[in-house]
Amino acid sequence: MDAFEYSELIKELENKLNNIKAILKPEIIKKRLSEIEKMENDPEFWNDPKKSAKIQKEKNILTKKLNQFLEVEKELMDNKDMYELASMEEDEDTLNEVFEEAEKLKNKIRELEIEVMLSDENDAKNAIITIHPGAGGTESHDWASMLYRMYLRFAERKGWKVKVLDYQAGDEAGIKDATILVEGDNAYGYLKAENGIHRLVRVSPFDSGGRRHTSFASVQVSPEIDDDIEIEIDPKDIRLDVFRASGAGGQHVNKTESAVRITHIPTGIVVSCQQDRSQHKNKEMAFKMLKSKLYELELEKRKAEEDGKPKDEMGWGHQIRSYVLFPYQQIKDNRSNKAYSKVDDILDGDLQEVIEDVLISQKEKS
Repeated sequence: MDAFEYSELIKELENKLNNIKAILKPEIIKKRLSEIEKMENDPEFWNDPKKSAKIQKEKNILTKKLNQFLEVEKELMDNKDMYELASMEEDEDTLNEVFEEAEKLKNKIRELEIEVMLSDENDAKNAIITIHPGAGGTESHDWASMLYRMYLRFAERKGWKVKVLDYQAGDEAGIKDATILVEGDNAYGYLKAENGIHRLVRVSPFDSGGRRHTSFASVQVSPEIDDDIEIEIDPKDIRLDVFRASGAGGQHVNKTESAVRITHIPTGIVVSCQQDRSQHKNKEMAFKMLKSKLYELELEKRKAEEDGKPKDEMGWGHQIRSYVLFPYQQIKDNRSNKAYSKVDDILDGDLQEVIEDVLISQKEKS
């Protein structure tokens, strides 16, 4: 990088930081944090655990975003100051170091852009991911298990916690169905980009003739709703079934019918939970999963009404991403219209760039 390239990069970073500042409004955040501090100093504040917990969560989110912004802002100023000093002294080693740090700042500001972008009321919530294989038996079951592993690895990279709520192994390979709860900062905000149909093209390891196969799997992502959100469910609208739970791969089979499946008849939504050995706890979690899906469905309907468009049902035509492993290797997202060649890395959970590109493109279109 030369002086001109550095100057252009700094201008770009300053513009982006100014845009972030206009959206984030640091002074308003500081004012709100000051208000929260006064509330915390009032003994009456802690007498309502539900309200105080909600305020504490808001405080943590605001504090994190403010600190991220102030840190990046300071680093950019320090970098500019260091460049001026190194230029005056013609210190090539320090200049090269400044250029490297400026490139790192570019990535940090991109991350901050995404964090600021995730400002919807549900973005900060945990995410419930359900993976269903499409038609195709063993082939699609295996594809569903590849997606399952991809999300586990992505959560691991992000430092998020994962709870397996339901796991039904395929007869020969892969999975018939799986549901996980992902707990972490902005888990739903990121993972909502995965909601849709995922298509795989490859030479099937289950085809002795070595032919190319196309497989589909649906990924459904819902925010884990808070206890203070009330969703009314008419008992006449549900069918509850219990069955014997089994762990991944059919291991740890319970002798009692502790797993719970709930079908919401009006919408056709089906949820299952076999996380716990207690049927009561699984039933409780299954109802929470159902409420989350109904809540998301209602939000989608409202958004469709605001946009003046009817809500589309997610069918097999609603393909969001293609993963081609043969005859060439490429992953392409239909929303961002971007293609990626690091196929193995993405399938191993390196999803950050892919998801960020989707979020940015959707923001630009809105």
